[in-house]
Amino acid sequence: MDTIPKSSVNVNASGLTRDVYKGSPSTLCAGCGHNSITNHLIKALYEYGIEPHLLAKMSGIGCSSKTPAYFVERAHGYNGLHGRMPSAATGAKLANRELFLLGISGDGDTASIGLGQYCHLIRRNLDCTYIVEDNGCYGLTKGQFSATADLGSVLKRGQVNEFEMIDLCGLAIELGATFVARSFSGDGKQLVPLLQAAFSHRGAAILDVISPCVTFNDHEGSTKSYAYVKDHEVPLHGTDYFAPRAEIVVDYEPGTVREITLEDGAHIMLRKLHDDYDPTDRIQALRTLHDARTQGELVTGLLYVDTGASDLCERERMPRAPLAAFGEDDLRISRDDWSTLMASFG
Repeated sequence: MDTIPKSSVNVNASGLTRDVYKGSPSTLCAGCGHNSITNHLIKALYEYGIEPHLLAKMSGIGCSSKTPAYFVERAHGYNGLHGRMPSAATGAKLANRELFLLGISGDGDTASIGLGQYCHLIRRNLDCTYIVEDNGCYGLTKGQFSATADLGSVLKRGQVNEFEMIDLCGLAIELGATFVARSFSGDGKQLVPLLQAAFSHRGAAILDVISPCVTFNDHEGSTKSYAYVKDHEVPLHGTDYFAPRAEIVVDYEPGTVREITLEDGAHIMLRKLHDDYDPTDRIQALRTLHDARTQGELVTGLLYVDTGASDLCERERMPRAPLAAFGEDDLRISRDDWSTLMASFG
């Protein structure tokens, strides 16, 4: 891919302009939170400098799963069966470890029909960034409650949800996810650096992004409307991401920042609002989610991170070279070796 001289226009570390990271025009409803997430993704990917030919965008079915069409049109893309994105992503990563996997799903695609696949992707620690565009309803089928809808929330037509919700962040932490965060589609200052930190993380990076449905779930009584989230959001910390391309010197008061070093040398800097919150403490993360839920509050930010776990490819001892680059001679045993092997059993 040709690069544009830096003297003529702004380019990123890969020598690409921001326009390269755009896609087709959105066909979602005007004002949809998913469109805001797309814009934040474009910014995050551009600033991070991911090369389009190494990016694989994976999705299932739903409003959220249309999102990959709206950014980085030159990247690889796969729109799979409803709830089956994780298995397709697993196959892609095992075939080519060089791919940067970005999964886009929704609360129905993940928490209902795809819940089993979501769980197994996490427990295997597949190296990918998994974004759930979470609006608490089924936008393609007239706004019924999804499995992430809060107990007691109200539909546009007045029905009350009588079922307990599935907390995708809490479930991810329980299953051993090594990076778990929650954010809000309208909070780009928080979401963009969280995305970039997830890009740097080796393993399953789960981001549950509350994304109000302006057509079916942005009314009084909804706990995922713009107004409710704005009034009940409780940020754990401010978030900054610094790419490891040049030394950056900052000056903060002692005790106000927690620095976490990721595998590629990138850092995520957390300005903590709660003095006793530690994002490496798994039990505290679960307790924080539980306490916030019982108080009707929404906790956002980096909830949990573990940079020491091996990802799926390492656990399966996959070769560094992509399997997709292997030829027949590499994959098939020779006749002589086969004969020797068979003789060894006799």
